[in-house]
Amino acid sequence: MPGSPAPSPSTDAVEVAREAPAGTAVSRWRRSPWWLSVILIFVASRIVTTVMLLVLASVQGPNPWTGAHPGYFDFAAIWDGRWYNIVSIAGYPSSLPLLDGHVNQNAWAFMPGYPSVVDIVAFVTRAPWPVAAVIASTAFGLGAALVFYRLLRLRLLPSTSLYAVVLFCVAPVSPLFQLAYAESMYIFLLALALYLLMLRRYWWLIPVVTVMAFTRPSGLAFALALGMHVVYRFAVRARDPFPAADRVASIAVTIYSGLAGLAWPATAAIVTGSITAYTDTELSWRAQYIGFTHLVPFTPWFEGADWWFSFALGLPAWLGTVTVVLLIELYVVLLFTPAVKRLGVDLRFWLAAYGLYLLAVFFPQSSTFRLLMPIFPLLGVLAMPRSKVYRIALVIVFLALQWGWLLICWGVDGLDWTPP
Repeated sequence: MPGSPAPSPSTDAVEVAREAPAGTAVSRWRRSPWWLSVILIFVASRIVTTVMLLVLASVQGPNPWTGAHPGYFDFAAIWDGRWYNIVSIAGYPSSLPLLDGHVNQNAWAFMPGYPSVVDIVAFVTRAPWPVAAVIASTAFGLGAALVFYRLLRLRLLPSTSLYAVVLFCVAPVSPLFQLAYAESMYIFLLALALYLLMLRRYWWLIPVVTVMAFTRPSGLAFALALGMHVVYRFAVRARDPFPAADRVASIAVTIYSGLAGLAWPATAAIVTGSITAYTDTELSWRAQYIGFTHLVPFTPWFEGADWWFSFALGLPAWLGTVTVVLLIELYVVLLFTPAVKRLGVDLRFWLAAYGLYLLAVFFPQSSTFRLLMPIFPLLGVLAMPRSKVYRIALVIVFLALQWGWLLICWGVDGLDWTPP
């Protein structure tokens, strides 16, 4: 594909020959079908995570969702999993619940794509909802790992792409690939959408974008990435032709993606009669930190920094503002580093668009780690160093951070204020 060349077969052969002598176990691993390698990596990582979850469940006390020492499937369906279960059972309220005159937490914050799929799995398998949710999430997780490999192979060498899959599967928030959360389905759809974008299969994006827009709320971010892609292709059309058919398709899909990103808020507005039903519902989750407020784009991170530094830590509020500014600057610089540039302009457009989206609307708290999952293409950058010591050490660090995330965010300790 113009602009996104994959390594040539000759390069692949040289890499394999250099890394592993013929006949060794490593050589056989390198020469096995890519999909088999990805499946084995995913299964192994899920076994490790399952052990972690079972250990944590064995010491879990009574909580708002389960009794003490819950079984795996019940433990996997707590937190937002219960909200998705509520959507499955009761749908969405036509009247918004109020607390002190403000919209309270309710099901409109949870889009219908994932619970609809879980319902289908439950109907086909006759499994209880928590079991069906784990089956659906795990299947989407495997699909995401397979597509992620193919996505990176458009830009990176086989061993780098495969090691990136290892990092993808053992990442600190990778337990979500087997929990009753929509992230697994969304990451699969997002990886597929990015893959189609890099291949310039614009019309194929429409069904993917449609389902994605009703799975997780980042359709506007993807529309922005598409818009940047269109502008870039037009700017470089002298060296990389941008034929009329591609112009029509890419612009049409960009507009469609933007409309799809607004579809769920519009649905909530129509059903409830409140034009701000969706945003007011989302804002109710941050009310426990800063009270009920209106959404003012590009202020939540600064509001959050003020709360964390001045209230939670007892430090001057200006330190929070400085920290946010530094994080923004570091992220911008990161996007222009040589290693990130190797991912190609389309993945960088997505990283920029999603970063801008988070900055505009997200209030930083314990869910921040989960909300960072869509920047998974950066794992390709972490996978580039070829040192075996580095690669083994990074996997160990990721597994340790995974355990830490489960302890802090998934395990429930009384009136827990660290939701995943």
